[in-house]
Order: sequence, then C-alpha cells, then structure tokens
Amino acid sequence: MEIGIIGATGNAGKAIFEEAVRRGHDVTAIVRDREKAVEVLGHEAKILEKDAFSLSQADLAGFDYVIDAFRSPKAYEHLDLAAKLIRLFRGNKHTTLFFILGAASLKDPSGNRLLKAILANNANAPWIETPLQQVHEYDFLTWIDNVNWTAISPQGNFKVGPATEYVMGTDQLMQNTEGESVVTTGNVAVAIVDEIEHPKHLRQRFTVVDK
Repeated sequence: MEIGIIGATGNAGKAIFEEAVRRGHDVTAIVRDREKAVEVLGHEAKILEKDAFSLSQADLAGFDYVIDAFRSPKAYEHLDLAAKLIRLFRGNKHTTLFFILGAASLKDPSGNRLLKAILANNANAPWIETPLQQVHEYDFLTWIDNVNWTAISPQGNFKVGPATEYVMGTDQLMQNTEGESVVTTGNVAVAIVDEIEHPKHLRQRFTVVDK
C-alpha cells in the first residue's frame, strides 16, 4: 500500500509512519523540513518536502491513502487543509483521505458532545479554538459523499506512548480499564494501519481507547 503522511514528524505522524513501515507499506513523509524529517524518521525515510497548503494533485497522485496528521498553532488551518484535500480529491475513487480529529466531537454518556463541557469550563482559554475548529472539521467531512475519507478521534487524553492494545468505538467517549479516557499515539497508529489494511469505516469516523 502506498501511504503519504502529512505532518509525519509530529507525535502522531511519527508513530503512524513507523507502524506502516514496520508492516511493509511504501510510506512517504510529507513535511516542510527535510532535515527535521531525517532527524526524526531516519536517513532511510522516503520524504516529500513541501508545505501542506502547496500540495497539488500531481504531488499526491498514486497514493492509496493520504493521512492528515497536520498540526498548526493556527487552529483554523486544520479545517482549511481538510477543505483543500477534499477539493483535490473530488471524484477520485482510488485514494482515501484519513483525518485525525480531536475528541471534542465525541459524545459523553448524556449524549452531548465533549465540546459543550469544554466551552462551559474553558470559554476564554487561549487554546479553545483548536477543539472548536476540529469539530467544524468533522462536521464538514460528514457532508462529503464524493470523496473517500475516513477519520479517527483519539480520546480525551491523547498521549505519546507505545502500542499496547486498544478497544474501538464510534462516537462515544470511552474509558480504559482504569476508568480513564486515554489513548496512546502507538495505539492510534496501530488502529489507523489496521483500518488501512482492512477498511471498515469508509466516510465514517471511529475512535479508540487504550484497553
């Protein structure tokens, strides 16, 4: 499988890159800084050095999956990049776009999105735009019916850590055996590559939690 990862030097992107390479896939890191990518991913890494917002159809042609692991301090750029990728792949039946969303669009036991509690408790926090924009990104994706896309939302605590075991869900906040809504980058990476190898969530979002 040919896989391109936008933002492959970030915590999530690096974990996905390493998991996909470990399983024998042909993986390209799509990054702004080649030197950083070599430092993070190694000298053998296959690299496309280009700003995400400058990517063209020609740059992404041939990939079976393009994974959006992009991170930006400008929260609105997550939605902007999703819109750009959707536009590039309108009507394309070969490539599947894979988006990593936040947890804010997941639902709590009462059926409310986590975003509601986040806004109530942190309305003036400087980071509040990030979960808000990621909810917008998910809502935008649900309108798209002529592009192959899949999305994954981590749980409330998305932390750097190794792959262990995960439990899959759909739209709900979940807890591990210790009662924590937490998932590691390693488990998210395994879940993403599992989905790539055995697709079950075309035009759907799913979630995973550490077991």
